[in-house]
Amino acid sequence: MTKRRSRGDGGLHWDEKRQRWIATANLGFDPSGKRIVKRGSGKTKTEAKNKLKEVLRDHEDGLAIAPTGYTVADAVNDWLAYGLAGRDQRTVENCTYLSQKHVIPALGARKLRDLSAEDVDRWLAAKAQALSTRSLQAVHSCLNRAVKRAMARDKVKGNVVELCSVPQGQPGRPSKALTFTQAEAVLKAAEGTSMHAYIVVALLTGARTEELRALSWDHVFLKGKPDADPPQPPHIAVWRSVRRGGDTKTRKSRRTLALPARCVEVLWQHFEDQGWERLAAGDKWEEHGLVFSSAVGKPLDATNVRRAFRQALKDAEGINADEWTPRELRHSFVSLLSDRGVPLEEISRLVGHSGTAVTEEVYRKQIRPVIQTGAVVMDGIFKRAPER
Repeated sequence: MTKRRSRGDGGLHWDEKRQRWIATANLGFDPSGKRIVKRGSGKTKTEAKNKLKEVLRDHEDGLAIAPTGYTVADAVNDWLAYGLAGRDQRTVENCTYLSQKHVIPALGARKLRDLSAEDVDRWLAAKAQALSTRSLQAVHSCLNRAVKRAMARDKVKGNVVELCSVPQGQPGRPSKALTFTQAEAVLKAAEGTSMHAYIVVALLTGARTEELRALSWDHVFLKGKPDADPPQPPHIAVWRSVRRGGDTKTRKSRRTLALPARCVEVLWQHFEDQGWERLAAGDKWEEHGLVFSSAVGKPLDATNVRRAFRQALKDAEGINADEWTPRELRHSFVSLLSDRGVPLEEISRLVGHSGTAVTEEVYRKQIRPVIQTGAVVMDGIFKRAPER
């Protein structure tokens, strides 16, 4: 004899309109007196009962019931729309690109509740065939943060992405440094281009690209301060960057750098050239007080600099312009100083690192332990620019 269901056990019935079995359970009444009914549906009786069990388990755990159709793409898009508020624009753009390029096409259609650690492992393993380890870490982070946000909003019970380690990816493009001969070829090729002063200052001071793009004329002292005690030579104050809030990368990145004579010479010429550009632009000129700007005074972005840099290098002897980036001028600065015996501690201070460990880790291939200092050494390396 079939056992009669107890009061509150709910029921199981066929919904003709939906063409599905519906399992229900009555859980009493809410404070307003409305009956609390939980439901699970499926194409078979067993599927409906199992779905109801899952719903009841979530209810007992105190979780809201996520829409059954909520996907990984929904979670990622929600994170991109609301989870990056207040972040730097470049961070938002990078996360959006990585998510739309690598996460959503591969995993987006998967229901979030059904996403397993095995799914994530297989996805990372496939991506490891094409991406560098650093890129793998970035796409893993995007998915991890999206699922973590979804979990905090009761869309899913747990975050399986945190259980998955990032595999070894493809070797990234190694950074490199110019030799002295190559550096001379680059400086010669850059003469007469809009990037000449930028390249000279970057190579001979080791300033970061984001620091030079934010450098303003009121932080450039081409005459120095001869009346100060002690007298100060020509220098630039590297106190700003294009990072969010205008701060430099670290506190120790705020530094004042003496200018080699070649830098002073090209900056005087650059100041004069910029004055002519200001006159030519007329009402189109936007005054931001920047040392390095567009032809109408606007700030430069990384793409502008990289494109102009490679254009300036296209005629450099022994250099394939497409293989070099502006950031590698900084690597070259470290390499050239190290070749001349400048100790690691001094190089670290000149490039604005928080300690020698950072310098050694980032520029390991360019460092050769040995002895002296920045502007003085660079004057010795490059001498004064030849008369034209």
